Amino acid sequence: MTRTIQPGQPAPDLNVDLVGAGSFKLADASPERFTMVVFYRGLHCPVCRSYNKALVRQLDALAERGVEVVAVSMDDEDRATTTVQDWKLGEDLRVGYGLTEESARQWGLYISSAISDSEPATFAEPGLFLVRPDGTLYYAAVNSMPWGRPDLEELTKALDFIIDKDYPARGMAT
Repeated sequence: MTRTIQPGQPAPDLNVDLVGAGSFKLADASPERFTMVVFYRGLHCPVCRSYNKALVRQLDALAERGVEVVAVSMDDEDRATTTVQDWKLGEDLRVGYGLTEESARQWGLYISSAISDSEPATFAEPGLFLVRPDGTLYYAAVNSMPWGRPDLEELTKALDFIIDKDYPARGMAT
């Protein structure tokens, strides 16, 4: 499989509205070290609920390491708002909605079709990306199922090593 998004290269554009007001535009992000973009399947996904709640628990530790976080799905505003309320995600996690299928594909996300009435017709499978302040991709983890995502506590601890050693992006060999 040929990846269209490569570490060390510019990350794809990302511009989504946020639950509660405002918008998130990756090009305007100015983190100290990384922007963490967490793509999740949407309101219908109980595994995403657990993962995003774990993400909320890591927000302070990530912020201490200079990492800003946004969680994004293809859900519409109503579903995304319900997600924040029903999952009790609080106000600290920025939750974006309205990701287009085209944008999801640019990020290399897998796209699924509904297999039950609770699912949207199409939605993006999970992915987690770290993007440097200069807009280049540092780290990518893409899943074809809701399971097997990066452990957030382990990733947070790995950031200490990455920062301390100024560890370079990997996976760039052609």
